[in-house]
Amino acid sequence: MSGDAGRLARLRLLRTATIGPITWRQLVARFGDAERALEALPMLAARGGGRGPRIADAGAVQREIAAVERLGARYCFVDEPDYPPLLAELENGPPALILRGEMALAERPVVALVGARNASAAACRFARQLAHGLGEAGVTTASGLARGIDTAVHAGSIESGTIGVIASGMDVAFPPENAELQERVANEGLLLTEQPPGTEPLARYFPARNRIIAGLALGTVVVEAAPRSGSLITARLATEAGREVMAVPGSPLDPRAQGCNLLIREGATLVQTVDDILEMIRPIDLRAVRAPASGWQAPPPEDASDSERSRITGLLGPVPVAIDELIRQAGLAPAVVQTVLLELELAGRLERHAGGRVSMRL
Repeated sequence: MSGDAGRLARLRLLRTATIGPITWRQLVARFGDAERALEALPMLAARGGGRGPRIADAGAVQREIAAVERLGARYCFVDEPDYPPLLAELENGPPALILRGEMALAERPVVALVGARNASAAACRFARQLAHGLGEAGVTTASGLARGIDTAVHAGSIESGTIGVIASGMDVAFPPENAELQERVANEGLLLTEQPPGTEPLARYFPARNRIIAGLALGTVVVEAAPRSGSLITARLATEAGREVMAVPGSPLDPRAQGCNLLIREGATLVQTVDDILEMIRPIDLRAVRAPASGWQAPPPEDASDSERSRITGLLGPVPVAIDELIRQAGLAPAVVQTVLLELELAGRLERHAGGRVSMRL
């Protein structure tokens, strides 16, 4: 199925409650397209012991599509040729992006530059210099259009190519004072979000935004960050994705530098110049950046018997457990375990956590 009907079915599946990126990919892989997956949802949820999710209304999704078009934006699905290849490698990468600008910027080598919102003037100046230098070297920078370091990054690389990833709808600017910068990024660079128009930037959307930033990039550089900050979440997500993590050292007397110093202590590469960053990403085979997206396909799950369902359900509890450990203890094929997890999630009984872990909802 293709065209407008296919896009509508894909978005209805994506906007349906309890269906996240991993589940979306598994459903499309199993049933071949989103329309057949939608038809199968009640059956799968019943096997998982629930009534099934309330499928997203077709009219509401059509209104979303119209709103995206009015904004001069478009969708890019994970199996389409111009979807960012490195982002497609993530198991939990967004099935659909909403974008304005030049997607070709994501086909170049990308480095994420992130840091504190309340950054020092010196750190903002350094971030701007790094972004400018990377742009001159043909590298695209990615950041989150937040105050502080993010703003400096986009300002330093707007002319050479920058990607802004936001946690809101395309029509919402956050912080408000960056509305002009956000519009400029959309017109001269690339603006990305996975949230539909009208979505406000709620706290729970920022970790999801951060995974996109990390997933787009060969490496993530943290310029200034406190020990508990969104920037360190981005660094952790980059590590989980197998990407390089780099950090700019700072004074031990400045709390805003403690996060970077901690990253370096834990093994992140110390960065003092643009050349330090280029040295880390140049050994990577950049042909992978320009390769067709092939990582989006999930292995089709296999049907499970009642006894296999009971065995897997019995191993689950309120404490998150790694799926690999669950497969090992169940002694079953990974595809069978994934089927049961899929059914439980559609029934509203399973919760997915970072790092490929799952737990039963209380």
